[in-house]
Amino acid sequence: MYRIVKKKSLNPTVTLMEIEAPLVAKKAEPGQFIILRVDENGERIPLTVADYDREKGTITIIFQIVGATTEKLNHLNEGDSLHDFVGPLGVPSHVEGLKKVAVVGGGVGCAIAYPIAKKLHELGAEVHSIVGFRNKDLVILEDEFNAVSDKLCIRTDDGSYGDKGLVTDALKALIDAGEQYDEVIAIGPLIMMKFVCKLTKEYGIKTVVSMNPIMIDGTGMCGGCRLSVGGETKFACVDGPDFDGHLVDFDEAMERATMYKDFERHQYEDTCNLFKKEVK
Repeated sequence: MYRIVKKKSLNPTVTLMEIEAPLVAKKAEPGQFIILRVDENGERIPLTVADYDREKGTITIIFQIVGATTEKLNHLNEGDSLHDFVGPLGVPSHVEGLKKVAVVGGGVGCAIAYPIAKKLHELGAEVHSIVGFRNKDLVILEDEFNAVSDKLCIRTDDGSYGDKGLVTDALKALIDAGEQYDEVIAIGPLIMMKFVCKLTKEYGIKTVVSMNPIMIDGTGMCGGCRLSVGGETKFACVDGPDFDGHLVDFDEAMERATMYKDFERHQYEDTCNLFKKEVK
């Protein structure tokens, strides 16, 4: 069993948990993920490692409450335990040797972008972080990004915090102002990553994206995270989750990502109704 040692609400739909898992913490690196089960009969879901503490033996996960399993997970509290917590899985992000990088995060994808920015900072790279959210209430990890970034740009769709606009606007402004990046790392909604890659391709800047949004079982067996990269079939969970963004077929990935939405919504509503009955 894996004890929850810390639980914190980052915004109305996003929760941070620190999990006691010393063997996972010993090997975890930015870009990797874990598979967890809330209970013995629970669904297996992949969640990216948002941070790790090798001395304490803990792994930090950050999740958005969007489905039945994340709803169940969010009902657990400090002192409760998860039934399974397996990892680290996936290929770690390749950050060694980079001198100047723009890390672009969108929404809850910032939870994945942060450990990469942190690792780059620890390695001595110049880090420019660009993070975007729909509005002020959804902003997460601002202090954490500030601590590891030489430059931090916050964008909100409605202008309620930071500057109004998209992350691509901020990235383009930096590039046009003369900033030269060894690499751009983009993590967030598929549509956001698609347009970041479209922009950087125009400037000839290498861009890496994390395709974890389409992962399901985390082992490659389900085929749900199958995608086309440079005309070749890859699996996000075993070949990635990081890929050359200029080679990813985002339209195909976005179409596949919508396949289970109706089922997921039905399961989520059933779970919410179950918790409401228990409260009564």
